[in-house]
Amino acid sequence: MNEERSRGKYTLEFKQEAVRQVKAGRAASVVAKTLGMPKASLTNWVRADAKGQLGMTADGKPAPVVTPEQAEIARLRAEVARLKMERDIAKKAGSVLCTGCAARYAWIRSMKARWPVTLMCEVLEVSPSGYFNWEGLRRRPDKGPRRSHSGEALLAHIRAIHEQLRGEYGWPRMHKELLARGVRVGKERVRVLMQQHGIRAKGKKKFVVTTDSKHHLPVAPDLVQRCFVPAAPNLVWSGDITYLPTDEGWLYLAAVVDLHSRQVVGWSLRPHMQTALVKDALLMACFRRKPAAGLIFHSDRGSQYCSRDFQDTLKAWGMRSSMSRKGNCWDNAPIESLWGRLKTACVHDRRFATHEEARQVVMDWLAFYNHSRLHSALGYLSPMQFEQRWLAAQCKPAA
Repeated sequence: MNEERSRGKYTLEFKQEAVRQVKAGRAASVVAKTLGMPKASLTNWVRADAKGQLGMTADGKPAPVVTPEQAEIARLRAEVARLKMERDIAKKAGSVLCTGCAARYAWIRSMKARWPVTLMCEVLEVSPSGYFNWEGLRRRPDKGPRRSHSGEALLAHIRAIHEQLRGEYGWPRMHKELLARGVRVGKERVRVLMQQHGIRAKGKKKFVVTTDSKHHLPVAPDLVQRCFVPAAPNLVWSGDITYLPTDEGWLYLAAVVDLHSRQVVGWSLRPHMQTALVKDALLMACFRRKPAAGLIFHSDRGSQYCSRDFQDTLKAWGMRSSMSRKGNCWDNAPIESLWGRLKTACVHDRRFATHEEARQVVMDWLAFYNHSRLHSALGYLSPMQFEQRWLAAQCKPAA
């Protein structure tokens, strides 16, 4: 009876969220510990997903389709579990947070059976590669530091990351990604290797304007004034629309970005550019984040954002509307930059047969962007990592 109850506790959306985190680059052991489940089960799910059998029942029939709402709930549950674990680590570490690296490494070693090493390194603000190097020197102090990777091994790492991340990283971000994965290497060596073997980031294409600002609707003043670094989450959000070509016609994507962490907190995909598109993205962000009154929502002067329906929604949530100058994309640069990355990774040199195919690719990329993609403006952290570190810093006791 206990075994049957244990087997039935994992829903399909939970399994899919766990597999998605592994496919995004996180170690299976770390994901398993974070979600509080056996690593062997997660490994089996990953294998089943690779064979296209994750959504199958025991008798070989397709499992019920997981709705976007169920997938989002599973992702949020995983995020809550990770934040709880980070809080417990910070609480248990206590005075170690005010000590040097050696003391933090020693504390991590004493607790590694309880929590994932990489997660403890994040909370204690030390690098995983530094910890593992310290661990190696502690075990063999007479042999000095480990030898660096050979050129062939390092090139294999670079090619694997380049393929996994869809060719998005140039050498500066590739260097940071290697360090984050525990590969000790100098940035110049990475630059030379990538240049010698023709490994480079995908280039961006010409910007296309999609904003319809030829209307007589009221326009809000620019409250942001290109100050894209708010002091905390949920103070300034930015919204915009882009388009995706498919064989079934255009598919439009509206997104809402929290400018503090550059995290995409709301989105909507529809085959039209009506007000409902941007309103749905805003409501998704509001229901997820529940911001306090006074938040600034910054956008262009498109008719969708100026519409009475959208402005009434902003007022209902206690938000203040802010709009960029006419025809000036630099006034909304962070989200324009997001579109550039999205198009480079998912749209350029690719053809979508259906709206659903484009939708799946975009959703997968947004999850990768929020959880894993290193952002230079955030000190080469992902938006989720940056926000989690900020939250952990607020919980630290004052010195």
